Amino acid sequence: MYPQNFLAEVMVSTEVFTGVFLLAILTGLMYARFSRPSAKVIFSKVAVVYPFNGISTLMFRVANQRQNQILQARIQLYFLVDETSVEGHQLRRFYDLELLRSQTPAFGLSWLVMHPIDENSPLYGHTQESLSLIHGEIWVILSGLDETSSQTVHSRNYYNYLDILWNRRFVDLISRDKQGEIYMNLELIHDVI
Repeated sequence: MYPQNFLAEVMVSTEVFTGVFLLAILTGLMYARFSRPSAKVIFSKVAVVYPFNGISTLMFRVANQRQNQILQARIQLYFLVDETSVEGHQLRRFYDLELLRSQTPAFGLSWLVMHPIDENSPLYGHTQESLSLIHGEIWVILSGLDETSSQTVHSRNYYNYLDILWNRRFVDLISRDKQGEIYMNLELIHDVI
């Protein structure tokens, strides 16, 4: 079978071009969607405020569920609050929170993220009650390179004032067996005492 006149040739050519074009686009979209690595990072359900080296410290845990590591992992922490300016304008403000360690060359197991609440911290002097009045939230952004594909992976989480537990600490989730092998019990990632 082949086209007999000019109109049929134009119609067949258009159909072939459209079919190849759509096949190429759909293949590219499917590949881009399914080849993109996911972070597979879990965050503790709560954050805690507990003394560390004599200073009240905001802490939460992050664990890597991947079979490989996230290279050059970096965590950024933000404090988000409702504020009123001197002129009476209502606004939502972001404050950067400094971390004891904001990056690691290789994120393989778990990470206890810590922000010291000292005089320079926007959280200094706050309690759970005062955070509820200003609708305080902690936003977390983690990024790094997937070890296998060398593509950037991202993960995010947030803690509102109800998710921050005061005067509690996390249960240790890393231990060693009799042979000295390190293992991590991810079932304990959310547990506090």
